[in-house]
Amino acid sequence: MPTAEKTIREAYVEASSFLAAQGVAEAASCVELLLQHLLGWSRTELLLRWQEQMPVELADTWRQLVGRKAAGEPVQYITGEQEFYGLPFAVNGAVLIPRPETELLVEALLHEGQRLFPQGAPLLADVGTGSGAIPVTIAHARPAWRVAASDISAAALEMARFNAQRHGVAARVEWLEGDLLEPYIERRLAPDILVSNPPYIPDGDLPALMPEVRLYEPHTALFGGVEGLDLYRRMILQLPLLPRIPTVVGFEVGIRQAEAVAAMLRDAADWDEIRFVPDLQGIDRHVIAIRERA
Repeated sequence: MPTAEKTIREAYVEASSFLAAQGVAEAASCVELLLQHLLGWSRTELLLRWQEQMPVELADTWRQLVGRKAAGEPVQYITGEQEFYGLPFAVNGAVLIPRPETELLVEALLHEGQRLFPQGAPLLADVGTGSGAIPVTIAHARPAWRVAASDISAAALEMARFNAQRHGVAARVEWLEGDLLEPYIERRLAPDILVSNPPYIPDGDLPALMPEVRLYEPHTALFGGVEGLDLYRRMILQLPLLPRIPTVVGFEVGIRQAEAVAAMLRDAADWDEIRFVPDLQGIDRHVIAIRERA
């Protein structure tokens, strides 16, 4: 464990070595983030002040932070923050940590929305919003768009509202509590663009998950039934209950799930195009279904 009376660089080296010995992946980058959080500094300031003395009064707090990381807690939950699409988002154990691959889904929806509604103000609805990363990012990037976000978890909606307030878009997002599409159906809302990154991990995969995920992230936001497809099946069955089928539907999916989700969408409605968006590893990670506007 790290000890007191070190320079910041020495504390960094010591903590990095300790965490690496504990089997922590990317230990050095984790320690950088923890130091920035502890000291309230940017990465640039941290590097510029590398040789300064580590504040003695922070020694106990520093040991606690490194100890939490050694126990497997995600660094994002320790610092309370994760960057997404260039914006900082507050996170805690009530919500999943936003992943970089979801940025590709946001990018695809921004592109399709701009193409299909160049002069309009489409209504985008995010189902299972969690931290609010998707709707807050889109509301921030497209001020003319109308945005709604829903979640079955009141704690998740509270975190999403906080992030929306932080980025100045809270008043432009309609917040709905409820299960999947039910809040939209009950209020007769007709999204032009429907997006969801639902739980999609097969239930049987639990033992194989990394401890950071298995022990700390909310299971209700991770697991999607025996095949991981339960939430897609339920949402797609609900699509005809909306006032109209959305022009665009975008789903994030798990490994080897894209074809199955696309088949469900084809059975539910007539689409002009269904395409896949691969992630940086080449895995078909997003399913985009489009009905061209007249």
